[in-house]
Amino acid sequence: MTSPVGLHRVVEPAGVLPQAAWRLDARSEIGPNEVRISVERLNLDAASFRQLRDKHGGDGDAVRAEVLDIIATRGKMQNPVTGSGGMLIGTVAEAGRRSPLGLKAGERVATLVSLTLTPLVITDGLARWDGLSEQVPCEGWAILFARSIAAVLPEDLDPQLSLAVLDVCGAPALTERVVRRYVAERPAGFGPVAVAVVGGAGKSGSLSLAAARRAGAGRTVGVVPVAAERDALVAAGLADEVVVADARDPVGLSVAVTSALGVPADVTVVCVDVPGCEHGAVLATADGGTVVFFSMATSFAAAALGAEGLAADVTMLVGNGYVPGHAELALELLRDVPGVRGLFEARLAAD
Repeated sequence: MTSPVGLHRVVEPAGVLPQAAWRLDARSEIGPNEVRISVERLNLDAASFRQLRDKHGGDGDAVRAEVLDIIATRGKMQNPVTGSGGMLIGTVAEAGRRSPLGLKAGERVATLVSLTLTPLVITDGLARWDGLSEQVPCEGWAILFARSIAAVLPEDLDPQLSLAVLDVCGAPALTERVVRRYVAERPAGFGPVAVAVVGGAGKSGSLSLAAARRAGAGRTVGVVPVAAERDALVAAGLADEVVVADARDPVGLSVAVTSALGVPADVTVVCVDVPGCEHGAVLATADGGTVVFFSMATSFAAAALGAEGLAADVTMLVGNGYVPGHAELALELLRDVPGVRGLFEARLAAD
């Protein structure tokens, strides 16, 4: 039996779902409801890549060797420190006759499920990757389950650009949903909805700022760590205000956001890939507000206990990467908002 959620691919420990498994069976033979993808490129998530890069002091060869070891050992790409993975693009090699995904052999697709639950084999030793960027050209195969999600790559966009956008497409979709609700429920005379995005110049951050504005946010502030990112985000025109602050400094972050907006944020979206940003995000958010944590570096225990210790009446949401229509929304923002596209293209050029 081939389980629609991939239970048959779990090697150890028995009885858990593929994401929680230590090791998966990544053999190339597929069941009737599975799909095999010929992999072209991985996109390592930001928190995982940062941890690997910092661990090895920027030594690309060492990073490459560890990524290869993780995949060979675990049958998937799941950083054992951060617990996160990324996503991939490739071409459909074979689709099982009972697969509900609607994919056909020869279609180029991006997987919209994490590499942490995707059976994966690399066959070229990552020979074309220098270990210095999140995007990893490679050869190999991956397996999708009946409950997996994938999107056919749009023909009008460079595949690397599509991969970078689709890697974080859950963030703008959830941001839009939350902000739209606040706008709809805001009583007359209470002023505009204020949104702060921590890590506003990054991939998920820039898309979230664009989504917040599209959803009707009246005031937005992007928080960045350095002047160069401030200048890039100002030039992109995605936020009403841009401030430089260390997201790990709770008081400093709160003061920066409140000073820029004039009030604490109704919605704070955390998109940074470093730990220790939980308390600042809570402090920067108004009572009755919402904090969306969209980073795999987040400690959810620290967030919950910190909010309790601060007597903060905030709702905290975990961005799980999936919102219906998330891929279409992110690609639409990329096409329609020049500032978003400019930041993405600059990032790819730098990589």
